[in-house]
Amino acid sequence: MTIEQAQTAVDTWINTIGVRYYNELTNTAILMEEVGEVARLMARLYGEQSFKRPEDAATAHADLADEMADVLFVLICLANQTGVNLSEALEKNFVKKTIRDAERHQQNEKLH
Repeated sequence: MTIEQAQTAVDTWINTIGVRYYNELTNTAILMEEVGEVARLMARLYGEQSFKRPEDAATAHADLADEMADVLFVLICLANQTGVNLSEALEKNFVKKTIRDAERHQQNEKLH
């Protein structure tokens, strides 16, 4: 699925099954909540925190994928609501980063 297809699919889902978009501020709060859920799993999978119940570790990678998809879904909702074409935005972002960071990362001793 391309980003453009994802934006169309989310819009179709929202307008059929979801009834309507939540307002932009509500979706921003939901996005922050979903990012927090990704952070919680990352802290347990790759950081020093442990799972409260050992059996939660068994499904953690699947849960991480699901939470990342939740983040992407809500981000796409916000893009649709605000008229942002994420494909174009990402392409422009790559150009910006390429120009800005052309030598920066190569010269960063921490990365070598």
